[in-house]
Amino acid sequence: MNSPFEERIKSRAALVGVVGLGYVGLPLVRVFVEAGFHVLGFDVDDAKIDQLQRGHSYIGDISSEWVANAVNNGKFIAASDMRRLGEPDAILICVPTPLDERHEPDLQYVEATARQIAAVLRAGQLVILESTTYPGTTRKIVLPILAAGGHTVGRDFFLAYSPERVDPGNSHRSVANTPKLVGGIDEPSLYAATALYGAAVAKVVPVSSCEVAEAAKILENSYRAVNIALANELKKLFTAMEIDVWEVIEAAATKPFGFQLFYPGPGLGGHCIPVDPFYLSWLARQHGLAAEFIELAGEVNTTMPEFVVEQLAAALAACGRDLSGGKICILGVAYKRDVADPRESPAFRLMELLGARGVELSYNDPHIPVLPKMRNFAVPSLASRDLSAEFLSSQDCVLIVTDHSTYDWEFVVRHARLVVDTRNATRNVKIGREKIYKA
Repeated sequence: MNSPFEERIKSRAALVGVVGLGYVGLPLVRVFVEAGFHVLGFDVDDAKIDQLQRGHSYIGDISSEWVANAVNNGKFIAASDMRRLGEPDAILICVPTPLDERHEPDLQYVEATARQIAAVLRAGQLVILESTTYPGTTRKIVLPILAAGGHTVGRDFFLAYSPERVDPGNSHRSVANTPKLVGGIDEPSLYAATALYGAAVAKVVPVSSCEVAEAAKILENSYRAVNIALANELKKLFTAMEIDVWEVIEAAATKPFGFQLFYPGPGLGGHCIPVDPFYLSWLARQHGLAAEFIELAGEVNTTMPEFVVEQLAAALAACGRDLSGGKICILGVAYKRDVADPRESPAFRLMELLGARGVELSYNDPHIPVLPKMRNFAVPSLASRDLSAEFLSSQDCVLIVTDHSTYDWEFVVRHARLVVDTRNATRNVKIGREKIYKA
């Protein structure tokens, strides 16, 4: 016999709440609206709420037209009043989980959201944490807060964990067609969460506990971080040996089994890969262990901007110019290609390092017109420059950090005096290769 909750899911009478309307939350809003649900979205940023209410999207993967239609049709309401958290039947938590200054988990946003939900928690509500975190967070942090008012999980409310798997800029993978891991605090919670996601995504993968789902997310991103670190370490070694690491990787990729492509770069960026492995190493220390492999990978990846700066200095010296006092234009400050997301981008660490060396900095990014303020970096007040022939030729060097597909690499190389390429973006440029320095 179906439960009242499942009946509301099947009839699309259930109201879905999403807390945190960023790169994770807003795509979730879309997938549930398109599955026939009404969605109430929450965010503490009044500017975001205002933009959404006016039908404007600040996420590249979601058009303003879609937001406007959802708002005008009454399918999506954006609000900053957390007292309304008692209204949704299901609440999906998609708030940041950064690291603090000691590289330890900072769960202040998760805890604050849990307290806001607890203040208005009503019978029958389902709460799901989607924010990336360490195993044990849902059970040891979120559950006690929600249960503090006398509510019993599995009877009065339900609690689960389902890690976000958003890949900004990926047109082939969305929330709807990416398998959704779900772990419940107990069987009733797992059943409720599986029913909810099953109504909106193509495939739900239930696991035995919240801890398994939390650990799986950490594994996914640690796997990428470790393999990127290997590519970055080989980049340093092969550069010293005057071997083209990019050609080596493409050659290795011809093996049809036992090898997966990972590329080096100027450093890690984004909201997951630079952060999640440190969650795992912190957790290891809590159990008296050392995650040496993961910590070493983190060290390799975080030192890549320093390597790039030294390569840039060497490239300039080979042309008879000094880094200090030089004019350097950074191409791309988003953390990955074709997105407007600057979080943890290595471009900002590069700016810090270059600024300390007396460089006159400029940048271009078609997705980021003005440099935003960043939590962990001192960011100069700069606006994106137009890539005219005159501007490019006025720079001592163009440093490629993010290889957006809109860049005309032949034009850049033709007019730049020197190009330092950290992404192998200029691999197909034929004319002017003598001006290209791979770093």
